[in-house]
Amino acid sequence: MKQTLTVISALTLLSLTLLTSCVGAGNKAENKQKTDKTMKPIELTKEDFLKKVVDYEANPTEWKYFGDRPAIVDFYASWCGPCKMLAPILDELAQEYADSLYIYKVNTEKEQELAAAFGIRSIPTLLFIPVNGEPQMVTGALPKPDLKQAISDILHVK
Repeated sequence: MKQTLTVISALTLLSLTLLTSCVGAGNKAENKQKTDKTMKPIELTKEDFLKKVVDYEANPTEWKYFGDRPAIVDFYASWCGPCKMLAPILDELAQEYADSLYIYKVNTEKEQELAAAFGIRSIPTLLFIPVNGEPQMVTGALPKPDLKQAISDILHVK
């Protein structure tokens, strides 16, 4: 009986030690994440889009981009499988091109009017916007090398 009680006490102590170390590691990782300056794609509402990208309501026939660097706008939905596959790639690209490119996201479920204004019928759809010149749309979840090639060719970002 005494031996069983000793084993149970030892296992309890071991469990508490492991639990405490996992909690401590989680807090360290959480603190590190808070101090890292990470770039992520920026979620846009219609109002944000009209201020940061283009005011297509005021100028329906002329494309006048407001940004100071090229941009990619990802039209997506939370339930879309290919959109979910594309999201981490766009996160990586936002990090890699943090100083030379904006990456925006528009949730087509929440911003139906904005999606309709751009004729979005299939998601994901990416809108590549150079600082000067006309934007180009691409439909589908492109692999990272193809996205990097489009960033170079369409947006002229190296």
